[in-house]
Amino acid sequence: MSGAVSRDAASSQAEALRADALAGLAASPKSLPCKWLYDAEGCRLFEAITRLSEYYPTRTEVRILHESGPDIADAIGPGAAVVEFGPGDGTKAVQLLGTLQAPAAYLPVDIAAEWLDAAAARVSAAFPDLRVRPVVADFTLPFDLGGRAAGSRTHLGFFPGSTIGNFEAREAVAFLSRARASLRPGARMLLGADLVKETTVLEAAYDDAAGVTAAFDLNLLARLNREAGADFDLASFRHEARWNARLERIEMHLVARHAASVMVAGHRFRFAAGESIHTESSHKYSPDRLRALAEAAGWRPVRMWTDPEQLFSVWLLES
Repeated sequence: MSGAVSRDAASSQAEALRADALAGLAASPKSLPCKWLYDAEGCRLFEAITRLSEYYPTRTEVRILHESGPDIADAIGPGAAVVEFGPGDGTKAVQLLGTLQAPAAYLPVDIAAEWLDAAAARVSAAFPDLRVRPVVADFTLPFDLGGRAAGSRTHLGFFPGSTIGNFEAREAVAFLSRARASLRPGARMLLGADLVKETTVLEAAYDDAAGVTAAFDLNLLARLNREAGADFDLASFRHEARWNARLERIEMHLVARHAASVMVAGHRFRFAAGESIHTESSHKYSPDRLRALAEAAGWRPVRMWTDPEQLFSVWLLES
């Protein structure tokens, strides 16, 4: 039965990938949802990106959680059940839980059960006495925690990594609103958000000298070839990171080196030289913009922590 379920899930995912590819490549300008960057190879490459010297967000957020950990714990108080939206490998959860005062439970939420298992295992190994209850759900939609956090004083939503920046403003407000509805009344949220800074720093973080981010971006075309019946010539496209000052976001694009014709799932798409596929956006925030975003979703920002260089921010929001 599990094998059939896995095959059904894989088939559904391939169908969704094809549908998104056909719609996105037929649009003007061409684009693809950033979620499709993260197949197994994409996840491996992204983990490599987080260790690059140019990529400041991960290490800076970790530094803030470490150096401001006692202050964060005092602001949150004891007995919180930590509900992490998209836990990754659980590393940041281990760091946070290690600073909190008597956390009651850890509830990682993700649609991918295998990622949940890895995060839950890491947290359980670090805190054998902590109640760990994974929740298989799409955290961009409303979900029910049931009684998994019984006995906790409050819920603490945890959304690190500036993943909020992958949403358009309207989508970010909708996510934060739904997250608030999924948590217990009176819940809090610890939110990581990248800050606006010099263009050179931003572009280097998303287009490193070693070409790891380029490989990450181009891997999307390899995935389309493998899973969506495409015939992209990867050598005909290059990765480019662009700072969009008007929208305050870094954009990743795959740019055609020359005119090209590509088949995807039996449909032909033509590219002019220099035409691109927009594959990901990463919005950066001023404190005022992040505050307005949170308030529009019904949260009240109460504290912000940052690093000495003011590259990144961690916010505590109250509902």
